[in-house]
Amino acid sequence: MNPAVTNIVVMLVMMQVSRRLDLENPDILFYVRVAYLSCQAIALGVYLFTRAKINAKNDLTTLKYVEPANPMAGESEPRAVVTTVKEYDLQQVNAQLKGVAQGLAMMGFMHLYMKYTNPLVMQSVSSVKSAFESNIVKIHLFGTPASGDLKRPFKAAPGFLSALTGGAGEVKTDKASVESAEISGAGGIKED
Repeated sequence: MNPAVTNIVVMLVMMQVSRRLDLENPDILFYVRVAYLSCQAIALGVYLFTRAKINAKNDLTTLKYVEPANPMAGESEPRAVVTTVKEYDLQQVNAQLKGVAQGLAMMGFMHLYMKYTNPLVMQSVSSVKSAFESNIVKIHLFGTPASGDLKRPFKAAPGFLSALTGGAGEVKTDKASVESAEISGAGGIKED
């Protein structure tokens, strides 16, 4: 099933659940907090277990691709990247872990400082759902072959800016693009 559709369904269900809960009751609020923190712990556990599997596998196959130029960072030329499958996968897992930490920080601010309680209910399940739908988790935990949509480097989800640029921001893996970027001097440096 499409993750965007399931996100909408989960949000609608969680909105109904949050309406039915008396979040003014300290006992119910305690259990909502416990449920939220438990879901975040599960998501963190999934990502940390995935990282351990990546390190155990130690796949040192070379991976070459061309990252598009990022005008927001002052880059004007695409950059060739040479890395290993292990390093690429670790970067992906670390980005997911960083996302969970940022979500925790934002939710902590919204709940503890601004006293919002509904987002606790709304966001509790979504982090676990996104952890299990993550490409890197599908490959390393569920053993799905890294082909098609799971082929490295992963395609970024289409966004508003990619529609405006006409797909110019896509990662390229074809031999001609990689060689062109390496020759132009815009990369080819192994990432550590």
